[in-house]
Amino acid sequence: MAVAGVLAVSLLLLFLAPPIAAEIKSLKITADAPPMILFEKFGFTHTGHVTIAVSEVLVTSSLPASVSDPTRCGFFLLSEESLIQVLIELQQNPSFCVLDSKYIKFLFNFRDLSPSPQNSYNHSYPVTAPDEYSLFFANCAPESQVTMNVRTEVYNLDAGSVRDYLSAGLTQLPSLFFLFSISYVAFLGFWIYICFTNKRSVHRIHLLMAGLLLMKALNLICAAEDKHYVKVTGTPHGWDVLFYIFQFIRVVLLFTVIVLIGTGWSFLKPFLQEKEKKVLMIVIPLQVLANVASVVIGETGPFIKDWVTWNQVFLLVDIVCCCAIIFPIVWSIRSLRETSKTDGKAARNLAKLTLFRQFYIVVIGYLYFTRIVVFALKTIAAYKYQWVSNAAEEIASLAFYVVMFYMFMPVEKNEYFVLDDEEEEAAEMALRDEEFEL
Repeated sequence: MAVAGVLAVSLLLLFLAPPIAAEIKSLKITADAPPMILFEKFGFTHTGHVTIAVSEVLVTSSLPASVSDPTRCGFFLLSEESLIQVLIELQQNPSFCVLDSKYIKFLFNFRDLSPSPQNSYNHSYPVTAPDEYSLFFANCAPESQVTMNVRTEVYNLDAGSVRDYLSAGLTQLPSLFFLFSISYVAFLGFWIYICFTNKRSVHRIHLLMAGLLLMKALNLICAAEDKHYVKVTGTPHGWDVLFYIFQFIRVVLLFTVIVLIGTGWSFLKPFLQEKEKKVLMIVIPLQVLANVASVVIGETGPFIKDWVTWNQVFLLVDIVCCCAIIFPIVWSIRSLRETSKTDGKAARNLAKLTLFRQFYIVVIGYLYFTRIVVFALKTIAAYKYQWVSNAAEEIASLAFYVVMFYMFMPVEKNEYFVLDDEEEEAAEMALRDEEFEL
């Protein structure tokens, strides 16, 4: 494939990638790197800046040194609006170099490097046209490979010339995450109060649910601190490690709680059936894999090998887990329906069936919103409003937690089970219907 073709494919794939965490980055580029490398995707205001420092640059080529052209390797900024124009140029002219395009914001090429042996360059560029830009390195030189150390800083200047290393659409995230963490701490306090006042009705699942709230609150606190330090200093100062630890525990707990509630464990029956145990044995290891993929995606970028593969792994595992947690709920609904035909407790079974059917709908709605709607918001929202998708996801998660915890909270006098003969007969009639079939 011609160099232009490779560059075109690289551009398209990299622009489909989600925004990279905008912070100070240092990277070692090796000789086997692709011809197009994306370093950052960042939303600039009119006070934006890009600082690039390269050192120990080495270009190896199978062509004679007299033929090599240092202007064929360089750095540039590209907005999403200009992507189509650049792709058209590459398609129309197979020998076209993206560094020559009039639609890019050219920064520098290797002709600007200091003389050997340093072979280095360090400069800061102002970005005065507000937009979301991607910082690229392109190697258009045929049969050549580049090795170098690269350090990048992208930031906007706030009032008072204070650097803000978060993209223009993400600068609200520290406050957003902290606000939701306070909500979950209050939620946890209320849940503990409910459990304490209804001790006789508290089951092991309710303790797991309390643990889930605690992990969610800690996860959001770490996310807020992570983004705050990136915003102020450009580096997370170790908060990203704590964030990933609590995220892992929280996600595993969430899927486990949904599966256990779906099976009716501890409040309907004290044990799990073999098929229900197998679901947990599938979901938990897959969530371990999904979190490993999440760390790789979040802490690196398209400049590393197999980055796209890790994205595919994360997506596939997430879909499998979302499908797997639905099965126990369906099994419980079918089991309750079969039991209702023989045990003579129609009203109780109708109440349970209603509860599990509602839970099934709530889980499906939550998964659909957080996987499809949130992704759509991330895709269509302007770069200045990228935080809206995060806010929508957190609002949906909080609503899901509130509904799930309300449906299965410990209560000593459950209104479902205060029955009379007329209600029992009405329940028997309802159970003859097919409305609970999925």
